[in-house]
Amino acid sequence: MAERAMGSIRVNRYSIVSTEEDGHKVSALGSMNGHSRNGKGHAPRRKHRNRFVKKNGQCNVYFANLSNKSQRYMADIFTTCVDTRWRYMLMIFSAAFLVSWLFFGFLFWCIAFFHGDLNAPAVAGSPSLLKPCIMHVNSFLGAFLFSVETQTTIGYGFRCVTEECPLAIMAVVVQSIVGCVIDSFMIGTIMAKMARPKKRAQTLLFSHHAVISVRDGKLCLMWRVGNLRRSHIVEAHVRAQLIKPYMTEEGEYLPLDQRDLNVGYDVGLDRIFLVSPIIIVHEIDEESPLYGIGKEELETENFEIVVILEGMVEATAMTTQARSSYLASEILWGHRFEPVVFEEKNHYKVDYSRFHKTYEVAGTPCCSARELQESKMTILPSPPPPSAFCYENELALVSQDEDEDDDEVGVVLGGNTKEEGGIIQMMDFGSHLDLERLQATLPLDTISYRRESAI
Repeated sequence: MAERAMGSIRVNRYSIVSTEEDGHKVSALGSMNGHSRNGKGHAPRRKHRNRFVKKNGQCNVYFANLSNKSQRYMADIFTTCVDTRWRYMLMIFSAAFLVSWLFFGFLFWCIAFFHGDLNAPAVAGSPSLLKPCIMHVNSFLGAFLFSVETQTTIGYGFRCVTEECPLAIMAVVVQSIVGCVIDSFMIGTIMAKMARPKKRAQTLLFSHHAVISVRDGKLCLMWRVGNLRRSHIVEAHVRAQLIKPYMTEEGEYLPLDQRDLNVGYDVGLDRIFLVSPIIIVHEIDEESPLYGIGKEELETENFEIVVILEGMVEATAMTTQARSSYLASEILWGHRFEPVVFEEKNHYKVDYSRFHKTYEVAGTPCCSARELQESKMTILPSPPPPSAFCYENELALVSQDEDEDDDEVGVVLGGNTKEEGGIIQMMDFGSHLDLERLQATLPLDTISYRRESAI
């Protein structure tokens, strides 16, 4: 009942975008009806833009007309093999082993053929007139088996080279060296491919959407990053770039002009301690490329924001980089992220089911930061009335109620104090006005209801 009452308050004050799919449905309905998000009429249709960086971090770039591409890739064969897919790499090494076995098998067969070993009598117990170069090699199949046994150092003891032919001895030495080189190259490539820090980026998470809302009295662009592993990212830091077409004063067209977004590099806020999910903040000021963009302009803009998270993997001390991007259509104006960190008895709990969720905040200005500056408007957080109930506090209350034991619930229901009686009465209230009046009389616990930023 308490959750139902608090849910009714939240509906009146916030419009929750629960998932990315719901957000797409809302935007799709707006485009089908020919109205913008604020419902003020038909907005210019946004030009379709190809992603420069995909959501999974892959760069959407295709190289064409490269001169001497094969020679350049073969010159760095180790990096080529490491970057190759697993199935292709295994096919390459399997083919390398098979070719080496066949080549040296054919070489041993030629040595035996020209020495006359293939024409020697094969009757058991009969003396041989000619001592063979390789014992018991009378066909190409026998030479191939001897090549495999030599390179893999199996050594069954049945076939062996004799001192009759120095050429055969040299062939065995060369094949042993070639086999060691192939084994070393294969083992090194597999180890480097398995230990690549690129795979560590698969457990670094970016929010599906970015948001623009007021924080500390200023419009800010925000997105959330998280680490799904317990192992830390050492020296983690973030960067962001805005990519859009740009025309210079001389008329030169730059299709992918890159401009940095300041995320606190000057004061060290770009270096983060990524133990729990963190919201990255870009303050939209005079130096920001988003300074002249308001809510209506955002709906028609054609840009992409590339976000980068770099750091060293704690287990291997290798640098990893995770990337993602946000198109202008994936930036929600006037939204905030739902809190995901909750304080419990002995630890902090991170609820990743809320990682991508946002909620709309009423009162966010729709104009750009430039217009706010020019009009001398100051966005100051006004003190909330006693009846105001913060959405983050509401989630913290629900989280604590879910974690209480049955005994503690029984004590609360059986309490006779004034505060406990008030809580029980709040569960029975159906009127929004009565609930507002009751909240004004209830003292709030400053420790239990914490904002995500305070944690």
